[in-house]
Amino acid sequence: MAPPRNVVKIAVQKPDAIPQLIRLDQAKPLAAVVKEVCDAWSLSHSERYALQFADGHRRYITENNRTEIKNGSILCLSTAPDLEAERLLSGLQSGSRERRRETLQHLVLLAPDVTFAQEVISRDGLQRLGTIIEDGDDLGEVLTLTLRAFLELMEHGMVSWETLSIPFIRKVVSYVNMNLMDASVQPLALRLLESVTLSSPALGQLVKSEVPLDRLLVHLQVMNQQLQTKAMALLTALLQGASPTERKVSVLSGDWMGVGTGTGAGSHCAPSWDCRMGVHGGVKSPKPPSHLSQHMLDYLWQRNLRQFIYKNIIHSATPLGDEMAHHLYVLQALTLGLLEPRMRTPLDPYSPEQREQLQALRQAAFESEGESLGAGLSADRRRSLCAREFRKLGFSNSNPAQDLERVPPGLLALDNMLYFSRHAPSAYSRFVLENSSREDKHECPFARSSIQLTVLLCELLRVGEPCSETAQDFSPMFFGQDQSFHELFCVSIQLLNKTWKEMRATQEDFDKVMQVVREQLARTLALKPSSLELFRTKVNALPYGEVLRLRQTERLHQEGTLAPPILELREKLKPELMGLIRQQRLLRLCEGTLFRKISSRRRQDKLWFCCLSPNHKVLQYGDVEEGASPPTLESLPEQLPVADIKALLTGKDCPHVREKGSGKQNKDLYELAFSVSYDHGEEEAYLNFIAPSKREFHLWTDGLSALLGSPMGSEQTRLDLEQLLTMETKLRLLELENVPIPEQPPPIPPPPTNFNFCYDCSITEP
Repeated sequence: MAPPRNVVKIAVQKPDAIPQLIRLDQAKPLAAVVKEVCDAWSLSHSERYALQFADGHRRYITENNRTEIKNGSILCLSTAPDLEAERLLSGLQSGSRERRRETLQHLVLLAPDVTFAQEVISRDGLQRLGTIIEDGDDLGEVLTLTLRAFLELMEHGMVSWETLSIPFIRKVVSYVNMNLMDASVQPLALRLLESVTLSSPALGQLVKSEVPLDRLLVHLQVMNQQLQTKAMALLTALLQGASPTERKVSVLSGDWMGVGTGTGAGSHCAPSWDCRMGVHGGVKSPKPPSHLSQHMLDYLWQRNLRQFIYKNIIHSATPLGDEMAHHLYVLQALTLGLLEPRMRTPLDPYSPEQREQLQALRQAAFESEGESLGAGLSADRRRSLCAREFRKLGFSNSNPAQDLERVPPGLLALDNMLYFSRHAPSAYSRFVLENSSREDKHECPFARSSIQLTVLLCELLRVGEPCSETAQDFSPMFFGQDQSFHELFCVSIQLLNKTWKEMRATQEDFDKVMQVVREQLARTLALKPSSLELFRTKVNALPYGEVLRLRQTERLHQEGTLAPPILELREKLKPELMGLIRQQRLLRLCEGTLFRKISSRRRQDKLWFCCLSPNHKVLQYGDVEEGASPPTLESLPEQLPVADIKALLTGKDCPHVREKGSGKQNKDLYELAFSVSYDHGEEEAYLNFIAPSKREFHLWTDGLSALLGSPMGSEQTRLDLEQLLTMETKLRLLELENVPIPEQPPPIPPPPTNFNFCYDCSITEP
């Protein structure tokens, strides 16, 4: 008889005692269960004992988690959590270093258990551990165990990180800053400071002021992957704790993702946007404060952090851990997030700086033409010329400021266009001039495309979105290239122009082109190319035709038509459906078709009719008059037995179109011509056809191939077969709608060891 549902069979063990196999009634109070276990081992004072899981973190069993006990669980009887906490905290006061070490080892083992942690914290356990950390008498294993226990207890969230004292934080910082320090201590100290920085803004400022960035760079350059990861974690925590102004100031002169001065050109900006002048988009940037923390990113890029991350972390021989991948994602997201102010700021038509930038964009494309045509013109004519050139540049309005008032992308689109014109001038001029010379409806508007492409890149890269707490999808190429965002734009705008030409797009197709470009960029970014050059190669290897093919393949996968069981079903259906197509082709031949004869002057001026006899043994044919109804089978004078047919010829192999000219008319005849060869006495003769349409050509060549026992290989047969397969497959699977179909069939179980269970029908019952 099966036990009740609330009763589980478990084992309880105790050192130096024979384990007990008991039935645990989940409805019975836990104290009563512990007392029964103690009584079985003749133990008094059952309140001093508790049950723990024997494996894992040896968590204590409470009324809240006792439902996790399942049949077959192994528990152990141990000291109650309050008494164990008291015993271990007393052991911390021991003068024996060995006893303190053993106490801390046991404390680290039990600290993840919330029940035990409550007892330790309620007895001022954190203060006692903090005292050991602040004293720093032992910088080896004892300090390592103390930090681990302290972190485990704090992770429960029962005590706020803001309650930690400034001397305590400074002591932990000193462990990070020490040169000769145990390798196991510093990762724990960095982890503690990271938690403090993320949880307490005030203490985070203290950490930022006490931990030199050079020290974090030193930790990043060691070969200890755990130390590298924790140093990067603290670095991203400090960046997240910095104000947007501090981050903005920190990258004004040291950009690596296109975040910086007005054009995003960093040190390459033109004299009118000289970085040393402190000008940013027509607004003077504040002077950098003297405090180093407000120059964090700027200082880090100057110290080649980007290059080090790319070469020694991303391309390290050791696989990148999940935690490091997350911190690199955060670093990328924070840096890209600095583009948001430019993305949210519309162009100011009254700003002389921004007007000069627009004029520079126009002059870079039409400089020689503008100088030659604009010389000696009046102000009104010059304005008219500028407006026309802005139209050629692809702006929707004669006043380009109106196009850039849209946010997003705001000024970020102008930054991208200026960067492209200055760092790829030949590609920029080729783009603009090539499209200016096209027909109006086929020209690809550079400015409109750039504005929409900037919006698209911001969406794909999640510019301005808050960092995810778990994401790891950073792009390695952003760490392998200065000005990564603007360089990515330069590649993408040229891709857009290429795709526009492949699609033969017009202005009405603009949104369709942008959808294809979005798909091209998204698919390539998902591959996580390691460099911009690799990104360029992969995205250019994804033309419009390949995008269409991938869409079709994915649609078939979604419909399940490419699953192995479905493919197997389709293969089994093919012979039957090919027989159906063969039958249809022969019926079409039996109906017959009117053909035109080709005279020696290449004129199609006579008609003749051909059909297949109902028994499929004879081709019957004869001439007919123009406008006459199809003749009856009996009225056709000529016959050709199917058994006499030797071969089917098509195209240029046919004798009636062979060795003719290569004009367009002859080419059309080649595509519709077919012949059958047969024996006529001792000579080989031909019956020549010119099909009235491509469809009739496919139907007749398929039918004749079927009569000769050859495969029907026309394009029409392939289309018909695919349509029939799709319809038949869907009909067969109607009852399995919304039922997942496994990739592999279920395994066949092995045969039984004997067949004694079989019923012998020959034995008659009495």
